[in-house]
Amino acid sequence: MKNNQGSVASKLNKTQVLLHDQELAKHIPITRRFTHSQLFDMLGHYGMVYLKPDKGARGIGVMRVEKRGRVYCYQSGIQTFTFRTFQGMFHSLRNRIGGRQYLVQKGIHVLRHHGRPFDFRVMIQKNPSRQWEPTGTVARVAHPHKAVTNGSQGGTIYSAVNLMKAHAGKKKTAELLQKMNRIANLTADRIGREFPKLNEMGLDIAVDRNLTPWILEVNSRPDPCPFTKLDNKDAIKKIVAYAKGYGRNFCLECTKSKRAPKGFR
Repeated sequence: MKNNQGSVASKLNKTQVLLHDQELAKHIPITRRFTHSQLFDMLGHYGMVYLKPDKGARGIGVMRVEKRGRVYCYQSGIQTFTFRTFQGMFHSLRNRIGGRQYLVQKGIHVLRHHGRPFDFRVMIQKNPSRQWEPTGTVARVAHPHKAVTNGSQGGTIYSAVNLMKAHAGKKKTAELLQKMNRIANLTADRIGREFPKLNEMGLDIAVDRNLTPWILEVNSRPDPCPFTKLDNKDAIKKIVAYAKGYGRNFCLECTKSKRAPKGFR
């Protein structure tokens, strides 16, 4: 079967579409095109932001930028660079970014597991009835020395329920996961109307210290690899089956991400 999946590369385009929905807009961090003035203003206002390529995947090129008193710093991969002036840091960032289009996103102070930040990947797909259906959610804990949670960057994959229960309890965890599914459905409906060839999306959702969920970005060609790391194979089986229905076959050789300890997967 021919793959009519389609994709939408620009993160900013997808964000702008979602901002037209009042409910979704409450869960989207402020996101702007990367410029000297935007970075300066957002750092001054929020203290911490993330820079990310407008077109990119798997956490490649994502950097955490902070203003700590009179000192500026940013983290890229496992390296952290510190500067006495904003101008010095901006010059370094500009050299690293080159001519690529980047975005500045308000930093969310996410929940942490043993000091490492974590977020969630929610998969939503067109089911055999051609309706959007959430097909799985996993938690992703960042590599011990990185600011991004992606499995492809050495993150560890946890059962969303098991990890979240340790922070929020059973009842609140169920409510949060249900809310994430609702956010995923609203997102798929809104973006799907603008880009009708899409059959699947992967939402990266962070939860802050007040247990508020935030949509960090929406991927139109999501990688199902995280779901292969769970002991329960129901989600990955459904993801693969639905994908075959619209003509996509996944490579499930997933070597970069790690499995959670027993009891968390």
